[in-house]
Amino acid sequence: MKRRDFLKTTAVGMGAAWTGTSWAGTGLFARLAPASTTRFAASDTIVLGNTGIKTSRLACGTGTIGSGHHSNQTALGLKGLGDLLCRGYDNGLRFFDTADSYGSHPHVAEALKHVPREQVTILTKSGSRDPVKMRADIDRFRKELNTDYIDIVLMHGMTEDDWTERFRPTMDVLSELKDKRIIRAHGCSCHKLEALQEAANSPWVEIILSRMNPIGSHMDADPDTIKAVLAQGRANGKGIVGMKILGQGDMRTRQDEALHFALNLGILHAMTIGAESAGEQSDLITRIATVNG
Repeated sequence: MKRRDFLKTTAVGMGAAWTGTSWAGTGLFARLAPASTTRFAASDTIVLGNTGIKTSRLACGTGTIGSGHHSNQTALGLKGLGDLLCRGYDNGLRFFDTADSYGSHPHVAEALKHVPREQVTILTKSGSRDPVKMRADIDRFRKELNTDYIDIVLMHGMTEDDWTERFRPTMDVLSELKDKRIIRAHGCSCHKLEALQEAANSPWVEIILSRMNPIGSHMDADPDTIKAVLAQGRANGKGIVGMKILGQGDMRTRQDEALHFALNLGILHAMTIGAESAGEQSDLITRIATVNG
């Protein structure tokens, strides 16, 4: 009860006090990231492109090895993951990254019982390509999340180079739901370079979730190629969120290198990383704060 009372009395003030931080940093990787003295924090407030959505630089990921309605995070159980998300909130993380395929909607709903809904940005994803199924998905997602609205809905795992034409009726459903204020922004995650290039130039796409790390692990192309595409998307006003920052574990022993790379690209507005314990979450927050020191 003490924690909940504290949150209720301070949430508005904390939200008003957040300030943005420019995307520059020290130049450990001079070729890919120009030198700067900018310092970063996981709890820094950023604005996702032209959407106007303000949230934390770091999102609490819930989809490590996520598929078939299961992930490493959902394996923690309803209370375990719910408590981890609440702990992230207490440490300034206001961005919850979920998806239908992760099975983590109920866990996010559990966390929302204890934190102010309006202070959290919820991003979720649907694999539906059919407009009727997409509409049904959003209705179901809101029930699973126990929320009237969803901040960001992404079309999940796009691979087609013509997807913005092929799936226009499905995109129109999300546009309609945005007009009705059922969702605040729409976009996509991509699993093929050509689909990502299409997203970067599509007026419909407001948020891009893209894989990015310095070794090209689990990415759609080499880092320089992806960097150029995302730079174009950012120039076009898209909110750019990085995922696979640690290369799906391939850079677990090189976390500082991976974080420095992501923070200093000058392209990512935010990034999502899935901690699997309170210790991992604390370590991640500390590393982000000190990696530029």
